[in-house]
Order: sequence, then structure tokens, then C-alpha cells
Amino acid sequence: MKHTITLIPGDGIGPEVSGAVVKILETAGLDVEWESYLAGVLALERHGSTLPPELLESIRRNKVALKGPVTTPVGGGFTSVNVGLRKALDLYANLRPVWNIPSVPSRYENVDLVIVRENTEDLYSGLEHEVIPGVVESLKIITAAASTRIGRFAFEHARKYGRRRVTAVHKANIMKMGDGLFLRCVRQVATEYPEIQSDDRIVDAACMALVMNPSQFDVLVMPNLYGDIVSDLCAGLVGGLGVVPGANLGTEIGVFEAVHGSAPDIAGKSLANPMALLGSAILMLRHIDEGEIADRVVRALGDVLSDGTVRTRDLGGKSSTIEFTAAICRKLQ
Repeated sequence: MKHTITLIPGDGIGPEVSGAVVKILETAGLDVEWESYLAGVLALERHGSTLPPELLESIRRNKVALKGPVTTPVGGGFTSVNVGLRKALDLYANLRPVWNIPSVPSRYENVDLVIVRENTEDLYSGLEHEVIPGVVESLKIITAAASTRIGRFAFEHARKYGRRRVTAVHKANIMKMGDGLFLRCVRQVATEYPEIQSDDRIVDAACMALVMNPSQFDVLVMPNLYGDIVSDLCAGLVGGLGVVPGANLGTEIGVFEAVHGSAPDIAGKSLANPMALLGSAILMLRHIDEGEIADRVVRALGDVLSDGTVRTRDLGGKSSTIEFTAAICRKLQ
């Protein structure tokens, strides 16, 4: 089946890892037409907008996009392109599967968990103002509608993929109204799924438990900010942000992205590891019902990693992005 997919190459190392993944997918047999668009600072310079209307329209039309890393300025400048995409397209669920990849060194074994992060509100609503000079107020927005929706997404994911337990992560002991509302909504949703265990953890205690024994968790669902922090913590359990995938999902649209940054310090040097974006592309393939191609890519990647002779610098090797990509493509052929 022919697919039309929106491609956002990104900036920094984005074009390198995006190009690598595109080559691997096409070598694996994906019949695809890419609609490529700039975002972030490159789009701002050329089109006067970090999220050009043409890009958003392409994603709405195609229902699926693959996105490389896009730089977000720290402490000023334009707002996050990632957050902007999620809001503009109502991509309310961020899905981050975290598991051990064979032959990738990590601190733990038998890690197999899923982070489900609410994507549209909480402190990421960006509602900030200066009350008086030197005093800034940031508003944390929690609604029953968004909390119920993300809770149901987590339980539906657990049901679909045979997961045994969903844990709500919160700080309702302190933020009794905001996080209390989130927790009540998830607990109410849990009553609709009696076959799935349900519990909750305070976020700081959950982080401690994760680094002590991550295998005790299965699916974790949480508001936006905690999800951002905990999902990166969990990536560190299995080798770092360079090896974990991510997806932003709405009712109809899916944007699959690398979860690491744009790493401008190594851009253009063919040092980047494309595995994170490749993992996200594998999620995308399953999303568009191309499971056989996804399996083929997984096998080829596994063969390259288990062989051990071709590895990027972050995995303890000396191979370039180009060499790593070529090795995967050879296995596919």
C-alpha cells in the first residue's frame, strides 16, 4: 500500500538522523511519498513562522508524520515546536515505551514499561505572567476532561497489548485540588477495566522505586510535567534518550518523533545515533498497519547490534551515522 507521510527533518542532527531513517524504511520496502517541511528556527527564517500553516495542513491531511529533533531556545525566544504541534493537532497522548534493547549496555535488565503522558495541559499550557517585577506566576491547568481522556488511553493501551497494571503518578498529597482531580479521574476510569490492576504512586516515590527496581512497573500514566521528567528518567534505565522511541497521538493523527534534542554540537559530523528516531518509525509502521516491515527493521537492527562491529559513539563504538545506517540496510537487503 502506498503511504503519504509528512516528514519534519528538524535541525541540528535532525536532517542526518531523519535521512538515515528514511533510507532504512525505503530499503525495508515501505512504499511511501514524503511531504517534507521545515519547522522551528529554520521555518521561522524562511516562512516567518515556526509552524507554517502548510506543515500543519499536511499532517492533518496525511494523519501521520515523522519528526526529527527541533531546537527549542532556553529561557527566551519562540515557544517549543513540540508543544505547539501537540496543541495545534490535539495530540493529547504522549506514548513512550521503554525496554531493554539486546546488546545495548544498560544498568538494568528486564525493563519493559510504558509511559503515558498527558500532552495538552498542566504547566505546559504556558500560562505565565509577571505579577510584579521579580515575581512570576505559572498556572498549572488540570481538567477532568483531559485527565479522563488520558486515563482511558492508558487503560485501552494496556488492554490492547495485554499489559497487567496501570499506575497513576501524581502529587495529590500536596496539590490536592489539581493532582487530586487527575487521580480521581484515573481511578474512575479504572472501574471500567476490572481485568487490569490499578494503583497510584506519588511522583517522587515513583522515581525512587523506578531507579531501585524498574521491573515492578508496567504502564504509568501521569500529567504533562511529571511525564516529561519520568519518561527521560526511564530512558536512562535502558541506555539513554538515543535509544528510546516516542509518539504523540490524537484521535486520528499520530506524530512520531525522536525524543532527544537536536545536539547542535555534533551536527554535520555524522556522529549521531539514528536509533531513537528509527524506534519511533517502527511505532509509526505498526500504527499504519505495516507490521511486517516493522518486524523486518527490528530484525535488521538487532542483527547489527548483536554483531557489535558497527556501533555509533554513544554505544561504545566508532562508526558514523552513515556507516551504521548502511549496515542496517545491508541486513535488510
